[in-house]
Formats: sequence, structure tokens, C-alpha cells
Amino acid sequence: MTASRTWTAWSCTVRLTVDDPAVLGAACGELKTLMDRVDKAASRFRPDSELTRLNERGGRPTRVGPALNEAIAVALRAARLTDGIVDPTVGEALILAGYDRDFAQLSTRQAGPLRAVRVPGWKVVRHDAANGIVTVPPGVRLDLGASAKALLADRAAAAAAAACPGCGVLVNLGGDIAVAGPAPATGWAVGVADDHRAGADQTITISDGGLATSSTTVRRWGPGRHHIIDPRTGIPAGSCWRTVSVAAASCVDANTAATAAIVLGPVAQRWLAEHGLPARLVASNGTTVAVGDWPEEPRAA
Repeated sequence: MTASRTWTAWSCTVRLTVDDPAVLGAACGELKTLMDRVDKAASRFRPDSELTRLNERGGRPTRVGPALNEAIAVALRAARLTDGIVDPTVGEALILAGYDRDFAQLSTRQAGPLRAVRVPGWKVVRHDAANGIVTVPPGVRLDLGASAKALLADRAAAAAAAACPGCGVLVNLGGDIAVAGPAPATGWAVGVADDHRAGADQTITISDGGLATSSTTVRRWGPGRHHIIDPRTGIPAGSCWRTVSVAAASCVDANTAATAAIVLGPVAQRWLAEHGLPARLVASNGTTVAVGDWPEEPRAA
């Protein structure tokens, strides 16, 4: 028997599912505590967050706490693994594109002229992970949105499973999904959608690791305005794919690959296949493509 609880936070739907109803309350409390810790550390929209203070330090070495230190390490790893296609130094580009506040506050705003900016690239960030010291050059703004939520899903699932040995856990943070502990006999059933507001298009099962969906269909605030920046152009990616879902060994890896695929566009299928990552890609015209071991969808007669 599984038990779930759903709520809204960070402008997305949060869902926690466990296979032991007795531990649901404690697991939810742990997840909310972790979310608050990460928000205080890594939010670009909080004036009192560690990340905001770091971005304002103008090239001065800054000691950061464990949560932000890990989030930056994960973001830089994602940039390294994707050759800079997923890059945390896109903060200024996001601001110029209009994403300068929490997404829930963007829906009623008129988007101004779209301006490109040169993305400095992840290699300009100096990170002494062992000592928790980060140096961000003047004028560079880090944005950890491409990886911090996925990292939290991984950590929250692992923490809940560790606190209750033998218990299976699934954490879903707005499409960033991580599982830990023993899975149900038939696996965790997960609905995958091009637009979650319209319901699931396909249901798959996962038993370990993570799954993530990156999309340009929902987090939009005007024509050509969405939250996935192409570091090569400094503006929102003009991709042939509007939604990409990827399964991987962790939610962080799945999120990294899904975001990279949106930016990579036409070569994304080959890139995902070369990395052995099962994926579902939805083209701008609505057609779908399955990569690797991702199950094919039934075709209408």
C-alpha cells in the first residue's frame, strides 16, 4: 500500500509517495525542511539567500554553506559533462529574458524586447569545493535552476529511505523525480506529459535512479520566452523539441540530459543515444520520438 501527499512550492507541484503510510508524515516533514534549506541557500529570487549574496560579491572569494557548496559542485559538473550546454552562468541572460522574479509573478507581466547577452561560461567560476570557497567574477550571475531542484529530489528520496529502512520512496518536484529504497514489485508508475496541465500522455515504470522532464511549453511568459537558455546565443533556446523526458541513474543526471537535449536541438537524439540514456522527445509539431530503451507509444490506427 502506498500513500502520497501533494502540495505547491517553488511555483511547481510537489508530490511525495511512500510505500509505508505510517512514515508519510515524517517523510513530508523531512522534505519540507530540505526544501527550505536549499531555498535559503540557492534561490536566485530571495534577497537573503546565499546565492544572491555570492552573485553580489563581485569577484571576491566567498565561503558558502554545505547546501550551496554541493549545489554549485553539481551545476559545474553538469556543465563539464555537457561541454557547457547546461551552464550555471546564465543568470544575467535569464534576467534580460524577463525571468527576474519567481515564475508565479511573471504570468501577468508584459515581456519587453528580447536582448541577448554573452554567457561567460562555467569555467570562469572558481570553486574550492573542499573548503567551500567560491569566486564569481564581477558581472557574472549564477543560476542553479537547471540542477538544484533535481539534486534536492535525489537527496530527499535518499534521506527518507535511510530514515525508514525497507521503505520505498518517490519524490516528484515539478517533474524532477527521484526514487530510493525498494521499489514496488511492478516498479513506480510515472505519468509523462508534454503539458502536465492536460494530464499524462504515457505511463512508464521506474525502479531506481531518476527521471526528469524539461519543457518549453509551461514555463513561458511571452513569445519565445522560456527558462531554458542556450549559452551559445544568450537567449532562450529555439529548439525543435518542446519537451524532453529522460531516465538516468539519478534525477540530477536525468535533468542535466533533458535540459541539454532541448538546447542541442536536432542532434539531441544522437547525443542521448551515445550516452545510453532512454528518452522521450516531443517535437514542436507534437510528434514524439523514443530513444534507447524508452517504450514506444501506441499509434492511432
